[in-house]
Amino acid sequence: MKIALIAHDGKKADMVHFLSGYKSQLHHADIELVATGTTGSHIERAGFNVRKLLSGPLGGDAQIASMAATKELAMVIFFRDPLDKHPHEPDVQMLMRICDVHNIPLATNPAAANLMFEQLTKDFDGK
Repeated sequence: MKIALIAHDGKKADMVHFLSGYKSQLHHADIELVATGTTGSHIERAGFNVRKLLSGPLGGDAQIASMAATKELAMVIFFRDPLDKHPHEPDVQMLMRICDVHNIPLATNPAAANLMFEQLTKDFDGK
């Protein structure tokens, strides 16, 4: 199972904090993490194995959208900063549209991501 992780600059710490709450489940499950470049670096420094793609504005968002379009992803977690302007907003919108078109679960905030991970870890725990 492959999970894509993206976080705008103001949300990278939130992403690391979120993942830290599921560290043992992620290390024991057969889950591959992929992330945009800078987000991936933060996640890697927190002790997670992650495949880093390009930075979001340099094409990382598009790389993840391509994986979603080809059904390589089980889910996308994209902690967006809705109060800031982003030069790659068209790529962000394209990624969200691709997730909708291909029915890929997409969480854009920690509350939604928690719900999705609770289900995921429930499935792995066999409950």
